[in-house]
Amino acid sequence: MKKAPQILDELGFRKTEIRIKVLEHLQKVEKAVSQPELEKKFNNLADRVTLYRILSAFEEKGIIHKIMDVHGVARYAMCNEKHCTEHEHHDEHVHFNCTECGDVVCLDTVKVPIIKLPKDFSLSRLNLNIEGTCDNCQK
Repeated sequence: MKKAPQILDELGFRKTEIRIKVLEHLQKVEKAVSQPELEKKFNNLADRVTLYRILSAFEEKGIIHKIMDVHGVARYAMCNEKHCTEHEHHDEHVHFNCTECGDVVCLDTVKVPIIKLPKDFSLSRLNLNIEGTCDNCQK
């Protein structure tokens, strides 16, 4: 996996401390994180608006993708760097929502089934969420 400063440089972002830290955090966690979680973690470096702008810019450039959890909260996870670009997201995998702890995990190996839309319909985003209990909560 590329290092955060290299990713930012390749996509034309200024390499600010907060952008690097947010991207490094998203790279190392194994679950999707919400903006409020990032606010708590980086409260001394950035406010809510700055974090929102960073997440929106990262999503636009194909670095991260957004997942809506079972409570309607937007969470963010790294995109597969081989497939997502500034113009297209290809994160067609299942998202697992744990009903015990609230974690959302990308199941990259579980693909979303092919959806055949009616004529004259166009797909802009595909998101399949499943609910259950994660392995940590079952222990």
